[in-house]
Amino acid sequence: MRDDLPLATTHEVRDRCLCLHLQRAARAIGRRFDEALKPVGLTNGQYSLLVSLNRPEPPRIGDVAALLAMDRTTLTANLKPLERRGLLTILPDTKDKRSRRLTLTEAGRDLLVEAVPIWRATHDDVDSLLGGRDDAALRGDLLALTFPG
Repeated sequence: MRDDLPLATTHEVRDRCLCLHLQRAARAIGRRFDEALKPVGLTNGQYSLLVSLNRPEPPRIGDVAALLAMDRTTLTANLKPLERRGLLTILPDTKDKRSRRLTLTEAGRDLLVEAVPIWRATHDDVDSLLGGRDDAALRGDLLALTFPG
């Protein structure tokens, strides 16, 4: 062990690092929702993506990327398997041919109708794990970290 990197530094990071704790919690909760949504053939990320398309007007790819805090390239890669499954369509924007819009198909809507009760039940389980803590404050804190300013 080096004097300029003591074990105390490791303990400080373990005990203080928000990034570490958020990543651990995100992976744990992600696994929980992935397992719950497995019977309908979705991951938690795919579910969130599909739900984000449930709007009166088809959103632009950039709008969905911003909502999900993803870069456009990653979002586009995540759209491909859902498009192949017939759950969404990617079409040029009629007002701006450089932009593309995303639309849920009827099959996508049907799958969400099946998945929402699973998501709700899983979310109820997660809420109960929090033991009545202030969920709104937690969500507010997470939003402040996601969308600062």
